[in-house]
Amino acid sequence: MGKYFLFFLFVLQIHTIKGQNRNISNGLIFDGEPFIVVNPSDPQHLVVAWMGFVLQNRVMIKTRVSRDAGRTWSQAQTVQHIEAGYTSADPSLAFDNNGNVFLSYIDYDPYFTSGAVYLRKSADGGLSWGNPVTVIDINADPGQLPVDRPWISVDRSGGEYNGNIYITTVNATGASGPSYHPYLIASIDHGETFGPWRYADTTGWLAGSMVRKPMPTPVVTGNGTFHCIYPSYVISQGILPQFILATSHNAGTTFTYGTVYSSGLAVAIADTSAKKGYLLKANPSNPGHLVFFNLSNENGDSDVFFRESLNAGLTWSESVRINDDSVGNGRMQDLVWAGFDTDGDLAVTWRDRRNAADTGYIASYEIYCTSRRNESTVFSPNFRISDTSIEFNEILLGNGNDFMSVELTNDTLNAVWGDTRDGKLNIWFQRVTIDGTLVSVQQLTHETLPDIRVFQTGPHTLEVIAERTRRIRIFSSSGSLVLDSGAVQGSGTYELNISGLTPGLYVINVETESGSMNFKSILHQHTVK
Repeated sequence: MGKYFLFFLFVLQIHTIKGQNRNISNGLIFDGEPFIVVNPSDPQHLVVAWMGFVLQNRVMIKTRVSRDAGRTWSQAQTVQHIEAGYTSADPSLAFDNNGNVFLSYIDYDPYFTSGAVYLRKSADGGLSWGNPVTVIDINADPGQLPVDRPWISVDRSGGEYNGNIYITTVNATGASGPSYHPYLIASIDHGETFGPWRYADTTGWLAGSMVRKPMPTPVVTGNGTFHCIYPSYVISQGILPQFILATSHNAGTTFTYGTVYSSGLAVAIADTSAKKGYLLKANPSNPGHLVFFNLSNENGDSDVFFRESLNAGLTWSESVRINDDSVGNGRMQDLVWAGFDTDGDLAVTWRDRRNAADTGYIASYEIYCTSRRNESTVFSPNFRISDTSIEFNEILLGNGNDFMSVELTNDTLNAVWGDTRDGKLNIWFQRVTIDGTLVSVQQLTHETLPDIRVFQTGPHTLEVIAERTRRIRIFSSSGSLVLDSGAVQGSGTYELNISGLTPGLYVINVETESGSMNFKSILHQHTVK
């Protein structure tokens, strides 16, 4: 008898009605991409933001505040959507010199027809958030969807551009191309308004058409200089792919450019599941000192590599391998992040699989760290900051868990990351000294999500198993309703006739009394004997 497989790409949206690592999110299925900041005037003051499912509101941005260095936390606050039916993603945070904290994020309809990157300001340390300010609209660069992965940087130099806010973005999946760009949008009035967007790349230094998401990673140095690094592959600019540094000394009005490094495609990470984010950081005690982290396959598996410049990006060092497990052991490292202390000490963190029984992405993992003192040229031996080895969970194959975040203050690391130790993706917090002494680790998420399962049981049959079902609908990838069960009652198994649907990508919405779940799925008519 033939078996029919419904291939789930990922869960798109969910709505519901209702000395140890610390879970600070406690969600039942998914909390993703946390970001942490520390008040530069008060190292006890921490703010964390992340993506989390909220009852009847799809994904929302959530925030929590600690005034005692992570020992206790405020109740989680949710940032309201701009429009009903929107979903949110990609939070990042920054303080200014006056104690204000700024939150940038995306809020958009699930089919990318409307939405924008927004900025909100908190004047009470992150306990509440002001009105949204539009940074860049999804249709600002027609067809290019310039709203993915916003990162925020605030000028705290005390100089001419002190208080300026810079937000970088990149094209979202589905952008029409043919070329793709890093974007920069600046505010010169402390976030009250934002000026016109601009490309951060330019002729001769283009990201090009072969890099579909040339995400810029930005910093503002202690003298008010803005830098960002983005990937590029344009053969007329250089036969090899490269990372490019863009630098502006006048608040993004003009730029100079240079190559961080170039390398062959052979060192690229082939596994599409790996979280391949790269990161630029600036030493607060030395405006000319920049560091760059990325993943490379040059030893046959994914390792974390480090480069630095001591002359504001004019030249860069050779790469240094950060993870100190055996070279070429087949164990993948990813999810890299880093932070400087005010005196120039540096800490680097990543997701590590050196102790896993299996190779590749689908293996158990831990969170590791290494540090380097300002006066040193070598990194410390690696040490673990998660308090357990965590089994792989399939939710890590989906979107929304691409980054962790750390801040280093007074030789103490504050770290947040998502892991699946309880069978769901939650946000965990740890505080650890730079020498590896554990101070505290906590879990930050508490929603109840409906138990819903969907299977394609035949070439023309879709089976849904759910409790207290109300309605089942199927939408095309463009958002058109193509099948509606109408009102249904009770619990158990429901079968839908999908013979009228052509094979392809669909969104299946299952509504129950306790909430609803949307699956982005491929329906097809193939059989496997």
